[in-house]
Amino acid sequence: MKKIISSIAVLLAFVSFLSSQNLQLHYDFRHSLDKKNPVERNFAVATFEIFKPDNFGNTFLFVDFDFSGKKGNLSSIYAEIAREFQIKNFPLLPHVEFNGGIGLDYVIENAYLLGVAYPFDWGKFHFNSYVAYKYNNFAKVSHDAQFTLVWEAKLWNEKLSLCGFADLWSEDRKGAEETGKKLILYAEPQFWYTVTKHFAIGTELKISQHFYSFNSQIKLYPTLGIKYSFN
Repeated sequence: MKKIISSIAVLLAFVSFLSSQNLQLHYDFRHSLDKKNPVERNFAVATFEIFKPDNFGNTFLFVDFDFSGKKGNLSSIYAEIAREFQIKNFPLLPHVEFNGGIGLDYVIENAYLLGVAYPFDWGKFHFNSYVAYKYNNFAKVSHDAQFTLVWEAKLWNEKLSLCGFADLWSEDRKGAEETGKKLILYAEPQFWYTVTKHFAIGTELKISQHFYSFNSQIKLYPTLGIKYSFN
């Protein structure tokens, strides 16, 4: 628990330094919808997000706090931070990224990514995509690849916001009798309705394959959420 509290303090200080863009609070219904999921209850998730462009590229950070412990206590923290570098008018941006987390009695192994990003627009949608080499720091290191697509669009006079990401990556199978690679899909499309300049209500749909289960079944876990934007 002390490690989690220390991690929260460091991450909050870092978020404050970078001028956090938004805070989200979601209620995850996965236990009601999937009794086979190991989580024993529906639970709340708090998310900090920042996207900070500058003259040399951009920085993106998000931190998830899961409150799936007993009596709704904090159970895990997961963070991703990515930096992209703009090289004059070159269309591809070098991309570096770190992923990792910690729980009450476990760790989410670190992952280090290095690749190239390509931002583009399509109609009212703004996209960013990247392909990267991924170093998964498991007990036995897994050398992998990842493709990510991120999108955002504001419709209906900016009242409706559609945003989210989709990740597709490989990693070594961890089972004692399993060998070779597996392909993992994880996506979180979000839909927000803007109530005021800073406040929105909406939903997030967690879509996954080979992430929450060992078989190939696709899992769908919706949430209800509120979001406060600081700018």
